[in-house]
Amino acid sequence: MPEQFVLIPGRTSTQGTTLNEGKYTDGYINEIGTLKMAAADMERLALSDGDQVRMWNDVGEVLVPVATSKGDELPAGMLFISYGDISSQLMGGETHGSGMPDSKALDVWLEKHSV
Repeated sequence: MPEQFVLIPGRTSTQGTTLNEGKYTDGYINEIGTLKMAAADMERLALSDGDQVRMWNDVGEVLVPVATSKGDELPAGMLFISYGDISSQLMGGETHGSGMPDSKALDVWLEKHSV
């Protein structure tokens, strides 16, 4: 059964460090391509690190591996992913005149992906 979450895309220090090595390095690709989730949500949804989840909203849909966030970085009900191709697929085109689309507090649905 799908559950609703709030997705907060953003930049990380690891993303910046691996960017210096190149956008096509394993470190960078892993950083922008892994969804972080609170341990309580991972447990409730019976997810393990590396499991694929389907995440979508009214803009797009992605399949992405999930990993437990460190400590209490994320409260239950919130998700994080570094800015990149995956997060961009869930952002609309409206910029409200700023030139940057809404990229924070995106309402998304999520479920474990079964092959």
